[in-house]
Amino acid sequence: MKEPFGAVDGGKVYLYTLRNASGIEARITNYGGIIVSLKVPDRKGALGDVVLGYDSVASYVRATPYFGCLIGRYGNRIAGGKFSLGGREYTLATNDGPNHLHGGIKGFDKVVWSVHESESVPGKTLVLTYVSKDGEEGYPGRLDVRVVYSLTDSNEIKVSYTAKTDKPTIVNLTQHSYFNLAGPGDGTILGHELMIAADRFTPIDATFIPTGELRPVQGTPLDFTSFKEIGSRIKEDDEQLRYGLGYDHNFVLSKAEGTFGLAARVYEPTTGRVMEVLTSEPGIQFYSGNFLDGSHVGKGGKPYQHRYGFCLETQHYPDSPNHPDFPSTVLKPGEEYSTVTLYRFSVKH
Repeated sequence: MKEPFGAVDGGKVYLYTLRNASGIEARITNYGGIIVSLKVPDRKGALGDVVLGYDSVASYVRATPYFGCLIGRYGNRIAGGKFSLGGREYTLATNDGPNHLHGGIKGFDKVVWSVHESESVPGKTLVLTYVSKDGEEGYPGRLDVRVVYSLTDSNEIKVSYTAKTDKPTIVNLTQHSYFNLAGPGDGTILGHELMIAADRFTPIDATFIPTGELRPVQGTPLDFTSFKEIGSRIKEDDEQLRYGLGYDHNFVLSKAEGTFGLAARVYEPTTGRVMEVLTSEPGIQFYSGNFLDGSHVGKGGKPYQHRYGFCLETQHYPDSPNHPDFPSTVLKPGEEYSTVTLYRFSVKH
C-alpha cells in the first residue's frame, strides 16, 4: 500500500506499508528510507509499534537524531573528517564535534530515494535506489546504491544493501532504527535484557573515536555475552561509559568475518517481545539513547526522554579508513558492496 506522506524540497514523498501473514506491519518512507513504524505482537498477540519516530515527514526534515533511517555513505564516525585513499587525502564535513558522522551534512538519511515499484512486491518488499554523485559530501566516486526491505512470513525484516562505484571509495551503510520493545514513548529501555554475540569491543576516546585496540569485554560493563539488563551497569564508574555517556560502542562480532550470523538478541519482560539481529557485517554499534532529552516529540505527541530507545547498528568499525588493521571499507570499480541484516521478532511466554 502506498500513501502520501508530505513533501520534501517541493517533491512528494510516500509511505509504503508491508504486512505479513501474522499481521506484522512495517511502514517505510522513501525520504531517508526511514522505517516510520513497525508493529509486532506481544505475548498476548496484541500488535504494538516498537520503533521511535514521527507522525509527519516534516518532523523528520526539521530535526531528528537519525530516527529509523538509512545511513551512508559512511555510518558512524571518521576522525577529523579526513581519510586517505590511493595516496590522496579527502576532507569531509565535521558535523559531530571534531569528527565526521553518518555521511555528513546531507547523508543518505536526508535524501529522497527512488522507489522501483515494478521490482517491489506489493506488501512484501520495497526496492529503493539512490545515486550519490562523485564528490557528494566529499566522498570520491559515483556510488549507485540499492536497498531492499523485505518482510517475511517468519516475522523478519530483512535489509539487503548493494552498491557499485566508478572510482575507489569507502562505504559503510547501516539502518538506524531506535527500538523500544515496550512501545515508543512508553518508558526507558533500561529494563530490556540484551545479549551481544561479541567478546571484544573497540574502545573509544573522549570524542567517540576508536583507539585501535580490540579489547575483551570480559570484566567490563560492556560484557553482554549473556543476557544483562541494559540499565544494570550503565551508571558504573567506568572510563568507557563516561566517554560514551552510557553505551555508544562498536562490538566486534565473534562470528567468522564475512559470514552471516547472530549479532544480538533483546528481550523485553513486560511484553514478552524478543528481537534478534543477524548480519553479515563484522560489527554492531550498541547505542543506549544517551542524547535523547525530551526535545523530540514523537508519534502521538509523546516526547522521547533520556534512554527511551536503543539502536543496534550493524556495520564495519568506526573510523576504519584510518585504521589499516580494521576490516576494510574500501570499494573499488568492478566490485560490489553487498551486505544483509535481518531483524527477527518473536515472543517469550
